[in-house]
Amino acid sequence: MWLKPDEILLKNAFKLWVTEDDNEYFVLQRRRGYGDGGGGLTGLLVGTLDTVLDSTSKVAPYRILHHTPDSQVYWSIACGVTKEEIVQHWEWLQQNIMRTLSVFDSSEDITSFVQGKIRGLIAEEGKTSLVLEEDPEKFREALLRFEKWFELPPMEKLVTYYSCSYWRGKVPCQGWLYLSTNFLCFYSYLLGAEVKLIISWDEVWRLEKTSNVILTESIHVLAHGEDHYFSMLMHLNETFVIMEQLADYSVKRLFDKESFQREPALSDPLQITKRGLEAHAKSEQFRTFFRLPKEENLLEVHESFLWVPFSHFNTLGKICLSENYLCFASQDGSQCHVIIPMREVINVEKSDASSRSLTVCMRGKRAVRFSEVRGYQLLANTIRSRCGISASPQHSASSEAIRGECQSLINHFEDNPEDVTLMVGQKDSSKAVSTEALMTVFHPQDVENLEPKMLKEKMKEQSWNIHFSEYGRGTSMFFTRKTRDLIVRGVPEALRGELWMLFSGAVNDMATHPGYYSDLVEQSLGTSTLATDEIERDLHRSLPEHPAFQSDTGISALRRVLTAYAYRNPKIGYCQAMNILTSVLLLYAKEEEAFWLLVAVCERMLPDYFNRRIIGALVDQAVFEDLIRENLPQLVEHMTDLSFFSSVSLSWFLTLFISVLPIESAVNVVDCFFYDGIKAILQLGLTVLDYNLGALISCQDDAEAVTILNKFFDSVTNKDSPLPSTVQQASAGNNDRASHPKVDISELIREAYEKYGNIRTEEVESSRKRNKLHVIQTLEDTTKQNVIRVVTQEVQFSASHLDSIYNLFKRQHFLCCYWTMKSPALLHHDPSLAYLEQYQLGFQQFSTLFSLLEPWAFCTSKSTLSLWVFRLIDENQDGLVNFKEFCFALDTLYSGSFTNKLKFLFKLHLPPAFDLPEEGVIRKSPERGRGKVDLQAYLKQWQNEILRKEETIKDLPRINQSQFIQFSKTLYNIFHGDPEEESLYRAVAHVTSLLLRMEEVGRRLQEPTSPSGSTKSADTVAAATAEEELSAGKASTSPGSSGSRNSPDAGVDLTETQWSFSFEQVLASLLNEPTIVRFFERPVDVHTKLGQARVSQLKLKANK
Repeated sequence: MWLKPDEILLKNAFKLWVTEDDNEYFVLQRRRGYGDGGGGLTGLLVGTLDTVLDSTSKVAPYRILHHTPDSQVYWSIACGVTKEEIVQHWEWLQQNIMRTLSVFDSSEDITSFVQGKIRGLIAEEGKTSLVLEEDPEKFREALLRFEKWFELPPMEKLVTYYSCSYWRGKVPCQGWLYLSTNFLCFYSYLLGAEVKLIISWDEVWRLEKTSNVILTESIHVLAHGEDHYFSMLMHLNETFVIMEQLADYSVKRLFDKESFQREPALSDPLQITKRGLEAHAKSEQFRTFFRLPKEENLLEVHESFLWVPFSHFNTLGKICLSENYLCFASQDGSQCHVIIPMREVINVEKSDASSRSLTVCMRGKRAVRFSEVRGYQLLANTIRSRCGISASPQHSASSEAIRGECQSLINHFEDNPEDVTLMVGQKDSSKAVSTEALMTVFHPQDVENLEPKMLKEKMKEQSWNIHFSEYGRGTSMFFTRKTRDLIVRGVPEALRGELWMLFSGAVNDMATHPGYYSDLVEQSLGTSTLATDEIERDLHRSLPEHPAFQSDTGISALRRVLTAYAYRNPKIGYCQAMNILTSVLLLYAKEEEAFWLLVAVCERMLPDYFNRRIIGALVDQAVFEDLIRENLPQLVEHMTDLSFFSSVSLSWFLTLFISVLPIESAVNVVDCFFYDGIKAILQLGLTVLDYNLGALISCQDDAEAVTILNKFFDSVTNKDSPLPSTVQQASAGNNDRASHPKVDISELIREAYEKYGNIRTEEVESSRKRNKLHVIQTLEDTTKQNVIRVVTQEVQFSASHLDSIYNLFKRQHFLCCYWTMKSPALLHHDPSLAYLEQYQLGFQQFSTLFSLLEPWAFCTSKSTLSLWVFRLIDENQDGLVNFKEFCFALDTLYSGSFTNKLKFLFKLHLPPAFDLPEEGVIRKSPERGRGKVDLQAYLKQWQNEILRKEETIKDLPRINQSQFIQFSKTLYNIFHGDPEEESLYRAVAHVTSLLLRMEEVGRRLQEPTSPSGSTKSADTVAAATAEEELSAGKASTSPGSSGSRNSPDAGVDLTETQWSFSFEQVLASLLNEPTIVRFFERPVDVHTKLGQARVSQLKLKANK
């Protein structure tokens, strides 16, 4: 490998290098302790020194130096892993450089020419692969060590590397930590003790920063039930963030089957870089904070001051620019942020250069002023280009003309508000879609009503109107502490839908997708899927006491929204609790708005909540448990097992307390959720437990604790709610309610913010990432136990052996996903399948794993015999084999009786395994993973499996001539390499000869009228031809040889003299050969075989 020329003052410092060859300008050297004469004490010391100092010499012990006769300075220009590699470089220098150097007059010119030539070679090599790395030269050297030490497949992409200590017990090992797309690797070499660690990210259970007495600060990794600690990292926080991102990337790609189509930095696992991961993390944090669509990416960040007109001061913060939004967030504790959609911007004005300020003008006579912006001119031009505003002189004579044009445009839109809608791009809603919130229809507000509750409602509206006049209204409103204070006090009924849309970011989704919902409603109308069946079942269970959902108007709107969303996102489809949430959204928002609110909740605010495994809810429950331990130690001391709170709080998270609180109180919780996200639910949950702390500590069992919490929720009221009693959902008929003092929801929420408002969103997100690994691995472990419990009843493998086989099977499934986004396992993944079929193997993956595990080494990964085995055990012929089918085949070969093993081999040479054409190997079911699930077909298949009788040897069809010849060749192949190989070959030859002669005799007896001479001649020739083919099969033990399918014609038309054997005949003949019986009844060391497969599985992939 060519190296960037690096100056070396002493060519043989400390005598660590030995010169192998030299000339006037170059020296070829070998590292002492390597190669011929290496090893011993010198090798140990040199190897240790190289590892600790991260020297390339550890993996590349050969180098070439450049020097000139009149200089003592040497330059390293190449290194090599093997002598052959370095000799190639040496010969290239002799042929291409040496002749040229003689024309130069000075040493400086010679050195300059050599260095330029080497840099050119390096640049040519790194044009494609290393262009995105921060330091291509050092990265090339690190990549060389990574490939040499860990022997992973060449496709594996190294992301970054760090020097650190790895703790083995209480002893630290100084070495290097390598982080790649799919693996965490560590290497250390100290005085002959080599430590090598490889952990795949999909095996990590826990990843966290820890500290104790011995380790001030370290990174803890839990995998395979073992704890690993890494410390002495110079950039520990940076290292941890990269590890966290890689683990999360692996989880999303392998378990969630995400394809990252909208994120180029992550769309190809072969091109993952540290820079790309950092950019993705920043964009994700940016989108979460400002509630922006998933398509947005953080492009630029500028530090600046923002003029806050209502406070009359400048607040320090950062401008964040994406494709379609200009955002600002303060950093001085004022908690002020603003979101400006580019579609709202009508002009950008630059002030004088001294203040480095710019003013962004928006529709509605609104403007924001940024000052002290470094590169403000470039930022202004970027905003103009993204908004389609021209800054050239020919389009505007002066800034006054621009302002006049903007003002006239503003006046036009104020006089014609309907044009604003057209400007944003919204279309008229479909006539089939409801254009009013259900609360407006079923409970219109009476303007003349002067009851105290209505007067208080009007006071709330007045407070919000004052807030709008000061802070703005709509998408560009300033969000401040005062906004949160108003939210805590309660949102007026009339403004609830508008503010939910604004706080959730759904207003931007709706504005940028005009007509999308109406089109979805039309496309999904009349569709029949599993999701629509479940929706119909749950429609009348959604707030059944509310008048809006006792009528066809509300039910129809709910049906349209849920069906449209299931059509939009089939990965989620429909999940219970979505109906309850959507019902409340429809009460306060128009139908299309309710749809976009549902999108915001399911896809941004509560990720992974509404799917088959509700991973998101389980993760947040784990976060909730952590917060209980931190904030309610008294409760933890009394209830050591906090899983009770996980089970009782699941509905709190899934329905945002709607299912446990009266509707008029629950909507206040939803107000806080749309403003503060999951943090609002967590702090309210803590407040509920804190409020009932004394009662919970004194309860005797879980049932009593549930009763206490239910009584508490029944007692929660909303004294300010203007809704009539017919609309309120409080359980007034509960006789026990009077025994519990009433609690006002506004007071409860205020207390939640006062006591637990210091919970930071960043801490919640970090806890989510930490707990997600544990939750997913726990679910995976549960799935494994369920699969093993089903399979263990039908095979003879022990539970520990099945556990190992399952891990190998799962790893093989993942191996086809590690380095591509287009593997069949990803493209045809169907999360609705039963746990037994979550992991399946196609033919290529199956043949590789089966060749590692089958007991007789008769199947290579590319052999035709592997293909026949695959076809035989793929019972539904969908081109995929599940774990149960795989185990049945292995169990037969490992633990089956002689008869069963022979029957398995016999069936390999019968249809459908033997006669299918090559192109029929993988026949994907077109219905798998998409479209309606055919429940009737599943039930019929299940019934057939139950009623299917056990196959007997008499049920097997007879084997014909070509099949029997191939069967005999397979036996020869199985016996190849066995100590008793010759005896086994003779036994097979004896059996085949006997069977052929028995068949010849049988044919003569069955045809007494035919001319004896001709019959004898034809049968004799046929038998002789068969024996010749078997002899050829013995000589070539490959099952895929050219004669394996159609035997060559030996001068006789064999179709006229076809013969066949029954399985009983074959079995009886082989039972007479003790050598063969002993071979098949020989026990197999399963434990050793599985251990060898674990070691070889990844290496086999690397050697391909």
